[in-house]
Amino acid sequence: MPWQELRITTDSRHAEALSDALFDLGALSVSIEDAAAGTDAEKPIFGEPGEPVDQLWDHSIVVAHLDEDMDAALTVMAAAQAIGQTFEKVDVVEVAEQDWVRLTQSQFDPIPISQRLWITPTWHACPDPAAVNIQLDPGLAFGTGSHPTTRLCLQWLDAHLQGGETVLDYGCGSGILAIAAKKLGAGTTIGVDIDPQAMIASEQNAQQNNVEIAFFLPDAAPEGQYDVVVANILTNPLKALAPMLAGRVRSGGRITLSGILSEQAEDVMTIYRQWFDFGPVASHEGWVCLSGTRH
Repeated sequence: MPWQELRITTDSRHAEALSDALFDLGALSVSIEDAAAGTDAEKPIFGEPGEPVDQLWDHSIVVAHLDEDMDAALTVMAAAQAIGQTFEKVDVVEVAEQDWVRLTQSQFDPIPISQRLWITPTWHACPDPAAVNIQLDPGLAFGTGSHPTTRLCLQWLDAHLQGGETVLDYGCGSGILAIAAKKLGAGTTIGVDIDPQAMIASEQNAQQNNVEIAFFLPDAAPEGQYDVVVANILTNPLKALAPMLAGRVRSGGRITLSGILSEQAEDVMTIYRQWFDFGPVASHEGWVCLSGTRH
């Protein structure tokens, strides 16, 4: 079915109110974008899990999708009246009916992690059938191999697993790191995440890849220590969880930490050095992966 895309430029103070007004007026979906995206003025906004983002972009674009029968001009007028504002710029684009499944799939190609490790969507043939191929589709939980932190952790696992190690993937998301570890030869492997949706996604992905991995919410996770603990989350949770994560690594075992911006690396290592000797820092696109050996 064809529909209309409404793009309204506004400021950070009114973007959320405008989004709510458009939903109330019958918009099919609404999102907020940085008006400076793709320019030198583009500004990334980060928030830790469970913590709200304090502000939006100074200049935002509220993007609303409307049914083809809706009057876009009247919708804009009604939204303006609802929030008591006028708008800097309004654009309406007619979007033709498309095969959205095929269009979405075309945006996800196989991802090479190393010479022998690939992440491959299920609708693609494996680029190298002789390689270690992880079949993974975009879905309910974070982690498809495209983000720098996921890639760095996968590269670490590929380079350092010898086979037979016990592995804990803490903050498993889609289960990609646990699945990679298992397919690279790890022994007993478990994944832990605070999000019940991650449990669903991880279990489905493990079944899809024909590997046996148990996934748990934190309170249900079994006790014990592991040869390898990998945690690809964010800096603040890594700091808060340091004693627990360190306690999960056996003497002589390895820990791998990511989800860390380059400028945060030293702060994280300062906390973990009481338990670990760190090796060289791996980095990619402003993110780092830290790896250390338990004293």
